[in-house]
Amino acid sequence: MLHLPIRYEDETTVTPIAALKPGEQAQIEVEIVHSEVTYRPRRQLLLRVQDTSGQLFLRFINFYGSQLKAWEIGSRIRARGEVRGGFFGTEMVHPQVKKLGEQDSLPTTLTPVYSTVAGVSQNLIRRAIDKAFSCVQIEDYLPIEWIKRLALWPLRQSLETLHHPPPDIDTLSLQDRSHPAWKRIKFDELLAQQLSLRKATQARRARAAPVLEGFTASAGPSFVKKFLDILPFELTKAQQRVWEEVLRDLAQAYPMHRLLQGDVGSGKTVIAALACLQAIDHHYQAVLMAPTEILAEQHFRKIADWLTPLGIRVVWLTGSLKKSEKTKSQQAIAQGSAQLVIGTHALIQEKVSFARLGLAVIDEQHRFGVSQRLHLRKQGDGLEPHILTMSATPIPRTLAMTYFADLEVSVIDELPPGRSPILTKVLTNSRKTEVIERVRAWSHAGQVYWVVPLIEESETLELQNALDAYAELTAVLAPISVGLVHGRMPPSEKQAVMDAFIKGAIRVLVATTVIEVGVDVPSASLMIIEHAERFGLAQLHQLRGRVGRGTAQSVCVLMYSPPLSPTARERLNTMRVTSDGFEISRKDLQLRGPGEFLGARQSGLALLRFADLDTDTKWVELARECAEDLLMHHASHVEACLKWWMGGREEYLKA
Repeated sequence: MLHLPIRYEDETTVTPIAALKPGEQAQIEVEIVHSEVTYRPRRQLLLRVQDTSGQLFLRFINFYGSQLKAWEIGSRIRARGEVRGGFFGTEMVHPQVKKLGEQDSLPTTLTPVYSTVAGVSQNLIRRAIDKAFSCVQIEDYLPIEWIKRLALWPLRQSLETLHHPPPDIDTLSLQDRSHPAWKRIKFDELLAQQLSLRKATQARRARAAPVLEGFTASAGPSFVKKFLDILPFELTKAQQRVWEEVLRDLAQAYPMHRLLQGDVGSGKTVIAALACLQAIDHHYQAVLMAPTEILAEQHFRKIADWLTPLGIRVVWLTGSLKKSEKTKSQQAIAQGSAQLVIGTHALIQEKVSFARLGLAVIDEQHRFGVSQRLHLRKQGDGLEPHILTMSATPIPRTLAMTYFADLEVSVIDELPPGRSPILTKVLTNSRKTEVIERVRAWSHAGQVYWVVPLIEESETLELQNALDAYAELTAVLAPISVGLVHGRMPPSEKQAVMDAFIKGAIRVLVATTVIEVGVDVPSASLMIIEHAERFGLAQLHQLRGRVGRGTAQSVCVLMYSPPLSPTARERLNTMRVTSDGFEISRKDLQLRGPGEFLGARQSGLALLRFADLDTDTKWVELARECAEDLLMHHASHVEACLKWWMGGREEYLKA
């Protein structure tokens, strides 16, 4: 019953042939007066039909012998299709045809058309849905006071109207989903999502986790205190606020489930390191996972530099390590001598077993699948580890309320002092020679990223793109040193190039999007992005964040190939006028929709099928309020609602 129509056909009326207008969809009721198969210009079946007002041709290019037999001269049929002018006169090409019996009366409601797959006909779906209506008792799970307060239709009435709308209904309100029947469905969908997420939060709070009691920064335990003392900078006010929020969570007896948002370069890694130290201070292990090896290694180098002088053993583990090194790391993790483990998703494979895991930090959380995060939960020693997820893709408030209602959210909303804003310029690729000359001048004082795009998700083409750009820049910029880094390079080679760039030996780095997250080179202050129109907003924002990490004025040049589509033009203009991550993410959500924004395949949650976060914001607020009321006062209604909408998918919400 929740498989709702995508459109409707009006089969409730019959139009006389004389009243038909070319270009319009119409239904006729006629008698076949002539039937022949012609072979010029190609094989086709031609039926001449008539009613009391005139004649018309029905033409079929694909047809079966059984149809020839059924549509014999003298048969009465009902045909529906687009009317057009043809060589022989007015015609319909490949209309829908139904042979009429004596009892075939016209439908009294619009005919629903459903999304389907090969082998499943519209009639089969319609029969199945009609059977469901006849045998399922639809009891409204929404309390009557909420139905009255929001002026909502009853559930059964809404569903029946959407599956079988009366012919006089406002079809425009059905198409744009503003009809009262649609409002009820959209509200219920949002309500079910809020209820399931809140239930997941309740269930999480019933599970046990290590109590890592917090302290103030000034009187913290040894490792946290020592770390804050050796940091070469003061925490920003935003970092201090977020650290206190994390500390409060870690002190609870149930697992923390906090999302840490912060724009590119806002200092999330420091908070992650502090949280890991809090766990280590209480004799637990901590793990930090990143989605790519470059980002994981960046974290490892930075955090190991901070923590090794404190006497903490930091272990590195990724899939590309030699077998002997991997075994050594796995043993240290299993024995508990590895206090902090940093790596990629290789950390959550079967052979990795933690002795006493107290905290898991997941960077760029939307890049990890739900099943991977569920595996982490099972690594605690009888207790569930606390989980801190981090994202540099800020999540708009409506989206956070809808998809992350069971997460506590912290935001680092200020950048460290001394950072100069990045100047963004948008140029056509016809000015490439001019840009290369600017790169030559720039590379004497600063360093440059030159980013090439992924074309149609083809690694081969992406690699060729990178190789072509590298060859061109090496030739044109000689003797300036140019480096190349891309996803297919062996990790050791990739790291050697990155090391040379970090040390300044390489002045211009040609790269694919492997540098999108985590690369931190303060002296790199110019970024050129070729074919910027092929990148998404979030990706452009992440890439731009690789510069502007030092005190020098930084510039990001977005080069594009005209003509631009309206969406691409809007994306590039957004990048030009703002560097506010939250404004960019709001625009990104508007342009892409929540499914693509979150990565629908990764979310594990049924993304909204009917509600639209851009237009239904007020219903999100009301659904939250209603969910709280139902959980407190109407427990049986909660279960009935979830049974309708979730169908057992709540296991995924635990991640």
